[in-house]
Amino acid sequence: MKRKIITTSDGSKTIQIEDWNEQYHSIHGAIQEANHVFIKHGLLFFFESNCHNERSRSVSGYGALNILEIGFGTGLNAFLTLLEAEKLKQHINYVGVEAYPVKQNEIDQLNYVELVSENHKTQFEKMHHVPWEEQHGITPNFRLEKQEKFFKSIDAHNEFDIIYFDAFGARVQPELWTEDIFTIMYKALKEEGVLVTYSAKGSVRRAMQGVGFTVERLPGPPGKREMLRAIKL
Repeated sequence: MKRKIITTSDGSKTIQIEDWNEQYHSIHGAIQEANHVFIKHGLLFFFESNCHNERSRSVSGYGALNILEIGFGTGLNAFLTLLEAEKLKQHINYVGVEAYPVKQNEIDQLNYVELVSENHKTQFEKMHHVPWEEQHGITPNFRLEKQEKFFKSIDAHNEFDIIYFDAFGARVQPELWTEDIFTIMYKALKEEGVLVTYSAKGSVRRAMQGVGFTVERLPGPPGKREMLRAIKL
């Protein structure tokens, strides 16, 4: 399928699949969307929710936070999480699953480093250059493992604190937004684990609820009215 690099409304670039009229990130702002959905309502929500109770002994500074990303793609979500790990002084183990890795020549055309943190150019490049299927230390607080496989092949149990669910939309890949897939996500999360996604479709919410998640609608990023956050209780 034909692909091209486009500039979104906040000046950050993303990849567009022209045959689908689908983008890796929101056309209303790639960086804005990633920060709003995955950092603010995912990582920071989880971190802040667990910093004043008994569980904080294994989260805030004493142990690693485990994050699974469904759709590693351009690495934008991982890059922003790396920066937050540094700010929070929190160790994070990050697993990014991607069935079709983005080509290096496409990565080279993205401008996330220039817009977010030029001081972390080396770390962004390292994220994309390290081999797949192995865990690598990118910074003292951030370890990354990229896994090349289909989402349905994930076989994790009570392993992750947070899931960033950033698959292509249900309009073009409805099979990725079913109870079968969310059952896999539910099993992969620890108790009180959090899943966040940009989607707010009623069918997606019902699929999450159908496998046991408690789901809430939240204000969406620019250009989108709502998003979803699901918790495994």
